[in-house]
Amino acid sequence: MTEPKAETEKVVWQPKIIAFVCNWCTYAGADLAGTSRLKYDANIRVLRLPCTGRIDPLFILKAFERGADGVLVSGCHPGDCHYNTGNYHARRRWTLFRELLQFVGIDLQRLQFAWVSAAEGAKWADVVNAMVAHVRELGPFEGYHAMLAQSGQTLWLAMADGKGGNGWGRGVTCAPAVERSKGEKKTE
Repeated sequence: MTEPKAETEKVVWQPKIIAFVCNWCTYAGADLAGTSRLKYDANIRVLRLPCTGRIDPLFILKAFERGADGVLVSGCHPGDCHYNTGNYHARRRWTLFRELLQFVGIDLQRLQFAWVSAAEGAKWADVVNAMVAHVRELGPFEGYHAMLAQSGQTLWLAMADGKGGNGWGRGVTCAPAVERSKGEKKTE
């Protein structure tokens, strides 16, 4: 018979990282890492997209808004894109997007770009382990929620767990929304 765990035991925080990956290279590299049984942290949730050039900067902001502690964007090596210039577009967007991240108070260390090809399963495992270790050092990301609370805006979350949380067990309390009828326009 096992002893019941004491209620005073502390739950150890683990970082939640979202990875936006290219379908052709990085996703295949992650698959290779899995089929090769390479060990890497399970703190990462992979979202497969056709190309890193298709990643809207709002996807990254939404990931932080919905509870991510870090975001990884990874695709084909420059010059090897299956859509010719997609990763160049992603890299160009990143240089412009940095200023917006700094403006909204997101630490640039929480976002990482990496180029991983389909044959680099070991590199994928290394990138994930390094990212998880770095975000673990930074601690939980609460900056976005604090800014929204300070400005009095409403934060809408996808209720992925059906219990009012954000699917990762970390609920967010926000100001109530002001209801408008369908035809009413927002005036400020």
